[in-house]
Amino acid sequence: MGEARGFDGRRSKAARVALRVLFGLAVFAILASAIFSRPEKRLLDFDHSFYLTIAHDLSRWGVFSNGIFDTVDSTVTRPPSGMFFVPVYPTLVYLAMKADPRFERAVVCNVQANQKQRPMESCEFYARPMHLLHAGLLALAVVAIVLTAQAIFGGMAVPFLAGGLATAGLAVEADLFSFIMTESTSIALFSFAALAYVMALKARSWRWSFAAGLLLGVLVLARPSFMVLVPVWLILLLVWRRFGPSRQSLGAPALAFIAAFIVVLSPWMTRNAAIIGKAALTEEYGSATLIERFAFNAMTGKEFGLAFPYCLPAVGPALVNGLFGESAMSRFEWDRPGSFFQVGRAHREALVKTHGKLDPLIGGLFREQVSTNGAGYLMSTIPMAWCGLWVFQVWGLLLLPLFAAALVSAIRRAPVFLLYAGPALVIVGAHAAAANHYPRYNLMLIGPISIGSAWIICHVAALLLSRRRRAAIPT
Repeated sequence: MGEARGFDGRRSKAARVALRVLFGLAVFAILASAIFSRPEKRLLDFDHSFYLTIAHDLSRWGVFSNGIFDTVDSTVTRPPSGMFFVPVYPTLVYLAMKADPRFERAVVCNVQANQKQRPMESCEFYARPMHLLHAGLLALAVVAIVLTAQAIFGGMAVPFLAGGLATAGLAVEADLFSFIMTESTSIALFSFAALAYVMALKARSWRWSFAAGLLLGVLVLARPSFMVLVPVWLILLLVWRRFGPSRQSLGAPALAFIAAFIVVLSPWMTRNAAIIGKAALTEEYGSATLIERFAFNAMTGKEFGLAFPYCLPAVGPALVNGLFGESAMSRFEWDRPGSFFQVGRAHREALVKTHGKLDPLIGGLFREQVSTNGAGYLMSTIPMAWCGLWVFQVWGLLLLPLFAAALVSAIRRAPVFLLYAGPALVIVGAHAAAANHYPRYNLMLIGPISIGSAWIICHVAALLLSRRRRAAIPT
């Protein structure tokens, strides 16, 4: 009998693994089709050139450079080593170039065209390997979201409904993922790091804490702003293990988390110290972003108030523009003359032209902003965080209220969900304070919103089904 139960258990586990694999492949097919259906992009549009130029320099010169922020034309001259950008995504582009010679030729041609070495019309806009990579990373993110929901709520209904919602949320952003930019990498790494973190909350062993530290380290090497999660996750992990239901040991998990994080970041920071002379994660990147963010501190009271309806997807802009005119919120649109984005970018470029480097200036500039307009800085962060919440676009009008209901309900019924979702909201606030209000920087919310919404939907469905069954019983 024991052997039979063991065989049945192995067969059940194999069936669950097979189901997840099939689900992941279906998600990959959906998202790949969505990405490939988007219009072809020039390989120099938006942030393309940032990462393509670094990958080009890695391929041609064996140098991780600052890309377009170098002062040399790297199509003809070896560039200096740089650390403006962190290494994960440019390295993925470089590997894709080596895997597909056609993509490598397209990258080289477009970088040369950006340096006026040849006409843009002579270059192919080919990015298939990156689109496939993006679809694969996003499918893995959805699988991680399913596993996280299962770890928190168990069963099958909530996890796979959450996976379906996450797939829909990512599919509506297919145009964004058709650009050669970091978002797919960030959400995949965050989803797996968050899964490991949730498992660390529940497990007695330190191994999941170590895995969470490793994955968070790689995530920070893809997008530095996630450094905010280091103290947040560490504190929540310690508090939960000390005061949670199982009262587990503190030392080993905390040390494992920190040690793993340091192990991942050390090679990059050692390289920066040895080659560039700075034992830091990046150079100039944070200063440049923060200086551009300062422009939003000039937000008027009217813009503050109108930001809340204006940022509602689909309906908001039409409503505000119809009632107050298109000029009322034009400064929120990056491509409008005199927009906050353009003013901030112009300020940053002027400082670079005058002083060369921003890092030596940023401390004084920040103190000046706080002392002269600290209230404006603080208040402007509120609508910017609100605007950054709408990662599901129009579907957020339905899902964000469900997510809010899940947060409230979880206080008593599922505190681990709060510990999972809360840090993602902290990141939204950090981006609002130090970057800007665009939802594309907050796509890590797709996991928490999907899981929370799925939980509420399944709970309501179960209540309705129970009432129908009671009503059907004869009295």
